Amino acid sequence: MNRRNALRNTLVLAGSAIATPTLLSLLQSCNKQSRLDWKPLFLNEEQARFVSAFVDTLLPKTDTPGALDVKTDIFLDAVFAKTYDGKAQEKVKNDIDQFNAAIKAEFGKVFTDLKEEDKIKALQKAEMSSPKFNGKVWGTTVGEQPPVGFYRSLKSMALWAYFSSEEIGKNHLNYDPIPGEYRGCVPLEEIGNSWSL
Repeated sequence: MNRRNALRNTLVLAGSAIATPTLLSLLQSCNKQSRLDWKPLFLNEEQARFVSAFVDTLLPKTDTPGALDVKTDIFLDAVFAKTYDGKAQEKVKNDIDQFNAAIKAEFGKVFTDLKEEDKIKALQKAEMSSPKFNGKVWGTTVGEQPPVGFYRSLKSMALWAYFSSEEIGKNHLNYDPIPGEYRGCVPLEEIGNSWSL
């Protein structure tokens, strides 16, 4: 074999090695199927897809990143896996399955498979029928807090995860890594965005 043929064969092999992943990703991007691009630690695939769809509907991407952009769904799965005991984990799985069963009974499909407007309707209905958190005075809950149910708990966790993410805390809320002097009376116009903790 001469050098010219060897060089040509090497270039063909290199070109196919570069092109194959690109073609595969193109084929995968054409597949409209709802699938996860992360491996859940705790939830099964259908439950993880539900959590992803839930947080995406609750906090969609606009001019700021959405919940999926800051990996809120992945964080919630890790919280369930690493901080909940066995009884609490079982309850989360049962609650997701029951929520999905109720959605399917009303809309004919599980939450993940609904059209965007139906997902919003489903969350609005859950918002109206779900118990609320008691008010707080100086950070302390007023009165005894009755259970708020699955929807309100998951929503609260999703909001907490989203707003405590580094991307949102540093780049979209006011953030002062080294706070200075205390200024007690500041006009609201000077404050602007909410403050990141």
